[in-house]
Amino acid sequence: RMIERSRLYLYFIVEEIDKRNMPMEVALLPMIESAYNPVAYSRARAVGIWQFMPSTGKRYGLQQNWWYDARRDVPAATRAALDYLEKLHAEFNDWQLALAAYNWGENGVSRAIAQNRARHKPTAYQNLRMPRETRNYLPKLQAVRNIITNPALLPFALEDIPNQPYFTAVSTPEYIDLQVAAQLAEMSIDDFRSLNPGHTRPVIMSNGSRTLLLPIDKAAIFSANLKGYDQPLVSWQTYTPKKNESPDAVAAKFGITPARLREINGIHHHVAIRPGRALLVPMNEDANASNLDETWNGLDFQAPEDLYGSRAVYRVQSGDSLYLIALKHRVTVAALKEWNHLSGNQLQIGQRLTIYSNPRIARR
Repeated sequence: RMIERSRLYLYFIVEEIDKRNMPMEVALLPMIESAYNPVAYSRARAVGIWQFMPSTGKRYGLQQNWWYDARRDVPAATRAALDYLEKLHAEFNDWQLALAAYNWGENGVSRAIAQNRARHKPTAYQNLRMPRETRNYLPKLQAVRNIITNPALLPFALEDIPNQPYFTAVSTPEYIDLQVAAQLAEMSIDDFRSLNPGHTRPVIMSNGSRTLLLPIDKAAIFSANLKGYDQPLVSWQTYTPKKNESPDAVAAKFGITPARLREINGIHHHVAIRPGRALLVPMNEDANASNLDETWNGLDFQAPEDLYGSRAVYRVQSGDSLYLIALKHRVTVAALKEWNHLSGNQLQIGQRLTIYSNPRIARR
């Protein structure tokens, strides 16, 4: 399954790595990070084939808003990940340490190196104390490399991946339904989404990405069909519920189920829909035209909803450390720091920490 998913993206990623003269094993890293799943989503809120956390993504130019998440956009996230890896290699001057830092964070690796230096111990990857996940990170990558380079040892055949580009970019109209775009490209919704996973809603807004990715043999088909298409490109609008209008009533009004309303708007079933919150809904017979022109950038659509499962507040107790709290709640130390804007590891008794649990896709 990983090989099959990677077929869409691997030529592009190999070309980008080759341009930078980086170790080619890096092209296999998304197999360890996400199984090459562009919508992989971790408990720590890392997203995409390269598993970017929100803050790291922003630091490397990956736009994230309600309509679009560039961490899922394979070309954008690949360039950002390679920038990050190059930065880590420049910092540690060692690819093993750079890869460990990609998984653990540069601060963790720097601290481990400093601790070994203080004890006059070697500072190579194999000599550092690190979390089990990071300790296993490079061996997993090496194992995948061994499998790929010795496919004859497998009990099944690995199909060759053509040494040619799979996709190309085409310009998109300002707004277009995802379903309409797939129809114009003569593709299934699933195949279309696999190349355009950064667009997270059923309507594609060009404010997120000005282009769509299509298989090379579909680009001309899409352009020709778009030129001859005489139907509305958008069948969605935004709607603000009236006072005391329940989510169930809104769903019924627009001919969808409450579950579909939540799915469209990315609202987890544990999270209450805030009164007065604008929602994306299908257009119905009462609408003359979509109102997205005026409403797409309203306050409710400017940033992603914090919908990563249930939210809990933990009060620090005597003897607690970030590591122990993370272990107890089955999250990472990096996630705890991210959620609580912590720069160091110091905690105070009674300090409140926000912790999210995510019942959806686990990172590994």
